[in-house]
Amino acid sequence: METTPCFDEMWGSDERLRQPYQQFYSWFGGEDPKRLRSKQREAEELFRLTGITFNVYGRDEAEERLIPFDIIPRIISGQEWSRVTKGIEQRVRAINAFLHDIYHRQEIVKAGRIPLEMISQNSAFEPSMIGFTPPGGIYTHIVGVDLVRTGPDEFFVLEDNARTPSGVSYMLENRETMLQMFPELFSSNRVRSVQNYPTDLRRSLSACAPSATTQQPVVAVLTPGIYNSAYYEHAFLADQMSAELVEGHDLRVVDGRVAMRTIHGYKPIDVLYRRVDDDYLDPLNFNPDSQLGVPGIMDVYRSGGITIANAPGTGIADDKAIYSYMPEIVEFYTGERPILKNVPTWRCSEPDQLAYVLDNLEELVVKEVHGSGGYGMLIGPTATKKDIAAFRRKLASRPANYIAQPTLSLSTVPIFARQGLTPRHVDLRPFVLVGPDEIKVTAGGLTRVALQKGSLVVNSSQGGGTKDTWIVED
Repeated sequence: METTPCFDEMWGSDERLRQPYQQFYSWFGGEDPKRLRSKQREAEELFRLTGITFNVYGRDEAEERLIPFDIIPRIISGQEWSRVTKGIEQRVRAINAFLHDIYHRQEIVKAGRIPLEMISQNSAFEPSMIGFTPPGGIYTHIVGVDLVRTGPDEFFVLEDNARTPSGVSYMLENRETMLQMFPELFSSNRVRSVQNYPTDLRRSLSACAPSATTQQPVVAVLTPGIYNSAYYEHAFLADQMSAELVEGHDLRVVDGRVAMRTIHGYKPIDVLYRRVDDDYLDPLNFNPDSQLGVPGIMDVYRSGGITIANAPGTGIADDKAIYSYMPEIVEFYTGERPILKNVPTWRCSEPDQLAYVLDNLEELVVKEVHGSGGYGMLIGPTATKKDIAAFRRKLASRPANYIAQPTLSLSTVPIFARQGLTPRHVDLRPFVLVGPDEIKVTAGGLTRVALQKGSLVVNSSQGGGTKDTWIVED
């Protein structure tokens, strides 16, 4: 298990109540536990009635589950958040510059900062993007940056989600639920708002409309359909930003534009916020068996007839092997040292680093390079001998498919349990909107919490829950 004590965000390292939690804790001490337990049940019922669920894919078929929600907010001071925001903005600027470079002159490769094979042999690299600049010069319109905290001033980036980051609907619904149940808390605490996210999202996407746009940009959300694990979010965001929710069969190429079917015929779309993976986006250019995309959309895209958010080929920026080069990427494109740290990472594709990983499997976290959702990973300190032996075989057969990291001592925040407040490990996914003239970081984001005592796995698919995240004015 963990070798060092973890930092508790409410009580700090010296068991003294930290400033961001003082007002909340004073309120909590005056509340009847029975009322709070009733509010916890009420929150669960609200989520059930609203339909806030996700699908877990098992051996046979998808199982629909309710995401557990904890009523105790995670609270971060405005001063703490200011530095985090600067670090996220710096990182996202570097990611966009990196994507433009690798699809154009590849200066970072020529400079010897990243090996050519990390690009050329990467399955997320998209050759059809070579030489093409998306409208507005933006590749990653929406980014989810996963952060973990290990101390009062120590935030690490665990992962960059640059393809189709999910979870923003849960952030918004968490806040709406808390506002509904505890309005008095928001009148006594100066909590920064997140409710403008859908408006900001539409404005940011519209600012990246292609040159073919002649009027107010038409924005649509492309979903794989109702059986996708994040369908609730697709429908929620389309509704909240007054955009059309479409599936591949609703779209076709008409007169050099991508158009959607309406009761008045086909209407051109300017910006498509797609929640469909690259491989399924266009059967004429990618997977010919795809029923989810739009035949010919890449040709329209490259001719300037539509904006696709996020741009195809952005996945190489959240590849976990590329992640290990992010400090060099940030410095190369910004000329600055990274404000936010990377977690130390061993690339198993390199023989000396693989040897170290194999010798220390019991102490490390091993992840698939293209894995997500907590699947396909090993947490050495909590793994069985059987699990470790299985991963040893995987690493021996496909080392380039994995990276390894130390087991961080993640911070804890309180959850409301039967015995009162009790600490659990958390991470945080702030959402970032990137436009031609502005980078906007949400005031908080989605806190995911490992509900099992001692667990470090926060993913909802692995039993984790969520809680509202407060950024409070100092």
